[in-house]
Amino acid sequence: MSKPVFQLSEEQRQGVEAFFQRIPFNQVLGIRIDELSGDRVVMSLPMKPELIGNFVHGILHGGVISSLLDVAGGAMALIGAFDKHQHLSQQERMQRLSKLGTIDLRVDYLRPGRGQLFTATAVLLRSGNKVAVVRSELHSDDGTLVAVGTGTYLCG
Repeated sequence: MSKPVFQLSEEQRQGVEAFFQRIPFNQVLGIRIDELSGDRVVMSLPMKPELIGNFVHGILHGGVISSLLDVAGGAMALIGAFDKHQHLSQQERMQRLSKLGTIDLRVDYLRPGRGQLFTATAVLLRSGNKVAVVRSELHSDDGTLVAVGTGTYLCG
């Protein structure tokens, strides 16, 4: 029997959103949070000239692709950690969650990043007491799968 999906409270959702909005790099890229839930995280990124990696074809830079997959994956890992650390006091939970970081990220670039809006969707594959594994996908605005990523995150 599968475990029911963790229900993110409004306070937790706002906490995750505030955490990621306080990261200057996320602001520089222009990452927007579209959905935060126990099921998945969805973030989007509008194309702008500063994000182009191939200026001849106007293609999104690979580093931006990996960054967006990583940010979405980190948010999903954080949500998974909320579920795992529910039994802890607020102070102890925040102390553990402040250590959130990427241990490993593998990105497979499948197609050029062409488009005006890119959307990353992240789902939790496994969440343990200290480590979470997340699978992320990046699609362009026409639905093309641009890249996939698997990230391992320290979250406890």
